[in-house]
Amino acid sequence: MLILAAGLVLLSRATRPHGPGAGEKPPFGPTEQNYAPQIHFQSGEMSQSSNLLNQEFTYVAGTVANGGTRKVRALNVTFEFHDPFKQVVLRDPQILIDPAGQPLGPGQSRAFQVTLGAHLPSEWNREYPLIRITGMILE
Repeated sequence: MLILAAGLVLLSRATRPHGPGAGEKPPFGPTEQNYAPQIHFQSGEMSQSSNLLNQEFTYVAGTVANGGTRKVRALNVTFEFHDPFKQVVLRDPQILIDPAGQPLGPGQSRAFQVTLGAHLPSEWNREYPLIRITGMILE
């Protein structure tokens, strides 16, 4: 029963919409773009598993750090996976800091783990993805 419950949780995570609130995306205007270099990512690890329905999931873990002087209330990113020729083979949008959750204060860092909703293409070079900021709310 525990395995079945875990499989259902994973399935619901993979099918939930990406983005804060009711599909709203945080802004990424000039203010947020100027602050983006203050956000740093440390790669962690990746793993793959499958559930009872034979669906494959990829987990990406790492750390996000705020090197600036403002609180980050929300942070949306896109994980970019490349092939051996450095061409993008998959872009997967994710929320690293939910606006309803705890903000990331100045000088703070936080571990993250996300479940990718897409299957990784066979052309993927097996390297940790590039993380691009696509939206941010600052306080």
